[in-house]
Amino acid sequence: MRALGIILAGGNPVKIRDLTKKRAAAALPIAGSYRAIDFALSNMSNSSIQKVAVLTQYNSRSLNEHLNSSKWWDFGRKHGGLFLFTPTITADNGYWYRGTADAIYQNLDFLKKSHEPYVVISSGDGIYKTDYSKILEYHIAKKADITVVCKEIPEQEDATRFGVVKMDSTMRITDFEEKPMVAMSNIVSTGIYIIRRRQLIDLIEHSAEEGRYDFVTDILVRYKNLKKIYGYKIKDYWNSITTVDAYYKTNMDFLKKDVRNYFFKEQPDIRSKVSDLPPAKYNPKANVKNSLIASGCIINGTVENSILFKKVFVGNNCVIKNSIILNDVYLGDNIYIENCIIESRGTIRANTRFVGEDGVKIVNEKNERYAL
Repeated sequence: MRALGIILAGGNPVKIRDLTKKRAAAALPIAGSYRAIDFALSNMSNSSIQKVAVLTQYNSRSLNEHLNSSKWWDFGRKHGGLFLFTPTITADNGYWYRGTADAIYQNLDFLKKSHEPYVVISSGDGIYKTDYSKILEYHIAKKADITVVCKEIPEQEDATRFGVVKMDSTMRITDFEEKPMVAMSNIVSTGIYIIRRRQLIDLIEHSAEEGRYDFVTDILVRYKNLKKIYGYKIKDYWNSITTVDAYYKTNMDFLKKDVRNYFFKEQPDIRSKVSDLPPAKYNPKANVKNSLIASGCIINGTVENSILFKKVFVGNNCVIKNSIILNDVYLGDNIYIENCIIESRGTIRANTRFVGEDGVKIVNEKNERYAL
């Protein structure tokens, strides 16, 4: 494919900070064995994009560990590869990334030294599967300056947490408002863009000269009437985990057979870093219904409509319903958990109860395991 990829993975969404205190949003666990960034990386690889840059900043240690080998997404190659960029203090610059456009500007040499004519830009927290080459064909056919991938969401969903767009009959974007107070339509931007490389360099440099640092507000919104910006609608599954409720819903969607089959049984594959863990063990008292249980788990209790990530221990007479248990959690005996997200590496003492009464409850227990 005649494009390189840029994945913006440095953000810290305000509405999900309870889950990003020790990890980047792009490193959030998804569907038992994956991280959010796996979906963007797999889409890049499956679209034959050979050179991808991941721009990280906030709480990036776990994300860097996850990306320590490019082979899992088939980027271990002579030409191209996976590049990881963090803010760097130089003689000319001592700033952290001040926005998405500034993140690209601080790594502009990557674009200038590349030779691919087009750039695919994607966020690191989108959960979706798509072929970027088809979007590029559309972009070229429309003779667009920028193509924005859009999704029509159900009327009952809150569109104000996204960028909301309006398009005319030719699919040209006539209005674009980022996270409005009141949504003017239910067509939202997915945070995926295609643009010619040289034009991106010019726009980023011009924005930096004017002290403008955000790609959406300072380029897409600012130039919507000056550049030919077109929308490309996708109809398949897409969600962005920018809130706790969205994160919970996205994970719970994987308990639906059609969503699981779409991501994991239909080609192309979604890939992730593989851990050398034994398969999940179900002891005689285990009772599991409609749940995803990752490798390394040991189950002694009841698990219903829940997702257990790697290395979770469930004690005797435990009941887990409609919950997400993140990596390496120890659950003692006689525990009841419902409508909760249990933070990773936690220890829940025996005979305790956690229930999300008015929505999803995040539980972050750090009891010492040897004291149990």
